[in-house]
Amino acid sequence: MKNRIGIFCMLVFALLGAQAQQAASSVAKQVIEIVSGNLKLTLMVGSDNRLYQLGFGDAEKKILLPSVLPSREQEFLPPYGNGVITESAIQATHTDGNTSTELHYVGHEEQSVSADVRQTVISLRDPAYNFFVDVYVKCYQSAGLMEIWNTIRHDERGGKVVLYRYASASPLLKASSYWLTQFNGKYKREATLEEERLGEGIKILDSKLGVRANQFRIPSFILSYNHAAKENEGEVFAASLKWAGSFQLAFEVDWNKNLRVLTGINPIGSQYYLERGATFTTPAVLWTYSKKGKGETSRKFHRWAAEYAIRDAEKDRPVLLNNWEATHCDFDEKRLIGLFDGARQIGAELFLLDDGWFGNGEFSRDDDKHGLGDWQVSAKKLPKGLSYLAKQASKRKIGFGIWLEPEMVNPKSELYNLHPDWIITQQKREPILGRHQEILDLTRPEVQHYEWQVIDQTLRPNPGISYVKWDCNRYVTQPGSAYLPAQEQSHLLIDYNWALYRLMDRFAKGFPDVMAMLCAGGSGRIDYGSLQYFHSFWPSDNTDPLSRIKIQWGVGHFFPASTISAHVTRMGKRHLKLAIDVALSGAFGIDLALDKATPEERAQLAEGVRLYKENLRKLVMHGELYRLVSPYEHPLAALSYVAKDKTEAVVYLYQTMDGKVSSVHLDGLEADRTYSLREINLPEGAVSRFTSEIRTGKEWMEKGVANPLEKQFESAVLELKMID
Repeated sequence: MKNRIGIFCMLVFALLGAQAQQAASSVAKQVIEIVSGNLKLTLMVGSDNRLYQLGFGDAEKKILLPSVLPSREQEFLPPYGNGVITESAIQATHTDGNTSTELHYVGHEEQSVSADVRQTVISLRDPAYNFFVDVYVKCYQSAGLMEIWNTIRHDERGGKVVLYRYASASPLLKASSYWLTQFNGKYKREATLEEERLGEGIKILDSKLGVRANQFRIPSFILSYNHAAKENEGEVFAASLKWAGSFQLAFEVDWNKNLRVLTGINPIGSQYYLERGATFTTPAVLWTYSKKGKGETSRKFHRWAAEYAIRDAEKDRPVLLNNWEATHCDFDEKRLIGLFDGARQIGAELFLLDDGWFGNGEFSRDDDKHGLGDWQVSAKKLPKGLSYLAKQASKRKIGFGIWLEPEMVNPKSELYNLHPDWIITQQKREPILGRHQEILDLTRPEVQHYEWQVIDQTLRPNPGISYVKWDCNRYVTQPGSAYLPAQEQSHLLIDYNWALYRLMDRFAKGFPDVMAMLCAGGSGRIDYGSLQYFHSFWPSDNTDPLSRIKIQWGVGHFFPASTISAHVTRMGKRHLKLAIDVALSGAFGIDLALDKATPEERAQLAEGVRLYKENLRKLVMHGELYRLVSPYEHPLAALSYVAKDKTEAVVYLYQTMDGKVSSVHLDGLEADRTYSLREINLPEGAVSRFTSEIRTGKEWMEKGVANPLEKQFESAVLELKMID
């Protein structure tokens, strides 16, 4: 009897399953699965031809097909005006005035870009109009990243289609609760972590700065499921927008607890009038996912960046000496050559000449009020020219670099007097200055030509220049163009940034042997859109090591140490050891007056340079980052870089305030191999308070390193070596 009941139940379940499968097949025309590592995006073409999202996240999770059509809120790229009542990803007004858009599936294709990279292109079309959207999803399998963007075009008669919203991506997440981490701040307090639980409604993080992504937050974020993000456990998404201009990150939790995440160009004041036959391309957004906390998402971003996103990832970033803190704009050849000698004596590999080397006569660049735009070498300061300086540096076996700000102009300049209409400003308004300067309108062809000439005529006649610091010291406050027609003023901030990328690309290809650092009033261009043309970026004008601990901690969530320029300076008047130890965890450099340093200080700097070049640079540039103790939760910050083959590691400990963290548990080591530990970069004559020990990787990770630090400003650098 029991067997009969069991068989009957099995038959019932099978019948119900078959009916459910049949019901599901009646609403699903096609299922599209896109997988990158452990991240999977599951899409369904419904019987109504709309493209719905069924899942985004864990690749191992089985996605069940629905038995009825999903709600309109589950469309992958929800359009405005025809039934969707949540935040829309695409909003357009057609040439006949219709403000609604409908997007139906047309087809899709998968393309093999390389052995590691595959790209899926999904074509959508409005059934009533010749209006087309192509969704691109590029998968980097080894890194487990997805890069998503779309293109919009039309073939409608009668004029231009107006685009009001054009999100790069708008995936839907599903959990019981969501925790958002942003990286906000202000000038000299960049990349500060702030985490909150999202409630129903919309949370918007944005930038309206126009020609640089941020001053108040970077265009990157972390989302954690069901609890605050943890370093080594829990479901976590991390995303970063590849855009150097105004952006918007919108997080909408609807009445069903679904989270829609819309990312892309900030639509405020940016409606775009799209010509028939033209294509509008959105910037891409990068997504990755982990079931083991945010530490793993950071390492995924770093691996991807090294392989695909930054210039010459394998090349050593030079130890450089910058003259800005030593001289500002007040220098001559003799003073600079004296600094060259100091750079050589401490072992620096490159001297970077900062602002102040150009401008003549009444427009001499003696302060930040004069000379921007007039990129002729100062005859007063440097009568023998840049090549002479480069040769003098070469004689001392150091490289020579230079500062440029090609996008800017001072009103007190020859260029401004000749071309006052070249600046970005609003008609009938008094021009607003930022840092005594204006921005050149890069949508104007003459400006595009001029800015290339600035770069080309600085570098080509002076082949000894091997490094450029590209700055951008203000943002847009009056987004108007004397070049663009009246009905296209809202194109300015979009077209500017695409023109900027073309200029940066021309620079990178035209001078492939010239290394380059991004700078923009500190951290203004910490974005992967810009970084593809550069080797590193300047994370903040705040070089106080106590502040830099958190700043570098923040940007390190998305960007590898090889890109994070970290310099030793006098700012904050901290212990020199702390300043050196903090700088040793990034792309190491020095920015202080060596000719005013004591012999003891120069010796200490020289030892830091030697240690970095001989012991640490390879680890920091190419190792895997593990954040061990957070300065947001403890009086100590601790992080480490572990070699990819696990044979060695370096650990940095920084005491940010008085207090005690008795032990620091290491991570990323081979559990069954043995490692020795010793403290390095000790001041001359100092005795380490750390016990030199030999333990297995498992013991270092489970028992930790006994930590003697407890007073603010104390720091230590520890070296681990595999010994068997």
